[in-house]
Amino acid sequence: MTQTAPLKTRLNEDTKAAMRSGDKARLGTLRLMQAAIKQLEVDTRSDLDDTQILAALDKMVKQRRESISQYQNANREDLAAKEQAELEIIQAYLPQQLSEDEIRDHIEAAISETGAESPRDMGKVMGVLKPKLQGRADMGAVSGLVKARLS
Repeated sequence: MTQTAPLKTRLNEDTKAAMRSGDKARLGTLRLMQAAIKQLEVDTRSDLDDTQILAALDKMVKQRRESISQYQNANREDLAAKEQAELEIIQAYLPQQLSEDEIRDHIEAAISETGAESPRDMGKVMGVLKPKLQGRADMGAVSGLVKARLS
């Protein structure tokens, strides 16, 4: 029997609490999160661990940020506000975000660990950073910082 991931358990408990309290907005977002996790489990035919769940939630955060930007550009503040509310709920399940200085420290450590010297070595550096920073930093921004550092 597989052990349920603590994050998944927390999501289930919070969904039940949102149902009881009648918080429809929170409930809807929690159900979206659970559906995304369930879909991944069906696709991979396995139970996800917390790291994989964090990766899925990180992807949802990225999608919300892109949507907010597009809605704001189209002057649809109502839809942008809805996405922002979902974003805040999803982010509550992610670990504390790292500061830019902490991210730079991780990048320096990864560069010295891999012996990276040029942009060609970026894949090695990102391979070391991704498991450490997943859900704790915007990986697109981290990638930009690594590229700038190696150039």
